[in-house]
Amino acid sequence: MNTAIMQGSPPPASAQVTLANWREAPFSRWAFHHVREIVPTARIACDPANVAVLPESGSGEDVLDVAFTDPGGINWSIRNLLPESFTDSFIALRRGAPLLEWQGPHCAPGEPHIIFSVSKSLTACLTGVLVGDGMIDPDLPVTAYVPEATGSAYGDCTVRHVLDMSVGIEFEESYLDTTGAFEQYRRATGWNPAMDEAEAVGLRQFLTTLTRDGHAHGEMFHYVSPNSDMLGWIVERASGRRFSELFSDLIWKPLGAASNCYITLDRFGAPRSAGGMCVTASDLARFAEMMRRGGEANGRQIIPQNWVEDTTHAGSREAWMRGATSYMFPNGRYRSKWYQTGNERGAYCAIGIHGQWIYVDSVAEMVFVRLSSQPLPLDDPCDLRWLAAFDAVARQFA
Repeated sequence: MNTAIMQGSPPPASAQVTLANWREAPFSRWAFHHVREIVPTARIACDPANVAVLPESGSGEDVLDVAFTDPGGINWSIRNLLPESFTDSFIALRRGAPLLEWQGPHCAPGEPHIIFSVSKSLTACLTGVLVGDGMIDPDLPVTAYVPEATGSAYGDCTVRHVLDMSVGIEFEESYLDTTGAFEQYRRATGWNPAMDEAEAVGLRQFLTTLTRDGHAHGEMFHYVSPNSDMLGWIVERASGRRFSELFSDLIWKPLGAASNCYITLDRFGAPRSAGGMCVTASDLARFAEMMRRGGEANGRQIIPQNWVEDTTHAGSREAWMRGATSYMFPNGRYRSKWYQTGNERGAYCAIGIHGQWIYVDSVAEMVFVRLSSQPLPLDDPCDLRWLAAFDAVARQFA
């Protein structure tokens, strides 16, 4: 890491984090903890009078010493893997108590970290609360909530198709794209500089321009981040409230989160529900533990238990196998923005680019949270290595 990043008044140009470079190494290691200084955000408030206190963690030596072999045949320990994989923060809980809380020396304690597509999984859980309250019906068409979607790829699909990433949509999730549709999408979210401020398009306007591909809705798992931004629009339209306020009142405060969360906004105030949430590792661990407990936390049923059960056990196996990423979980499924690993332990997870994870193993009664600044958005060898690591630790403590 270049320790001069954002040091000095002002920092030299070579060490300045900007809207153009904030997701690139080495700038990302600073930027992922300071998103509010780069992109507009909305606060998702916690309740300081209702914090769910986590027990003190032990030394974590038992976890750090767990050894395993990755799919490439290389031997590792958790102790060696953490710094080698650009991990910023790592927490392992068993039955709600921390076994290990590890933080990189470059990280400021308690600073929210962007969780990228783990945001999708949190957004879907908020949707589940609204489904339980009768505000959203997953089987209704998207246009029942967002009539502006008429004529787009979303014009004849259901909310369930959006939840399960099975919309037949013409869009490629190409993170390194600099000239095509994904670059236009990033500009619309406010994550990249606008080419022409006078003609800048917002996120919601961009969503309505997306068109159908040759697949029927529901036929194939097709990972498309705009689907989850559309879900955020549906949530706001169905509830009549801003995403940030709704998430705070229905999930963050009842959960007993200790710190405020944040979500990035486009130039018109639309939330980046597909990837813009910024959360502390300990609060994300509280959320993960809530999922393990079937949606219950801090003495309350926050997410309906039947929604959690459906998320972790239902979903189309056929649609998943037709998708391009079935190699990661050959026996898996995808449901409501969560991945089911399909292993014999029924583990499931939420995954974000640059190395963000929630991993839940209910057999071991364990949850894991990892926040990272991996240089590449996608790094399959590293992701598969971490899947082996999570499984090794869970088996050690089961």
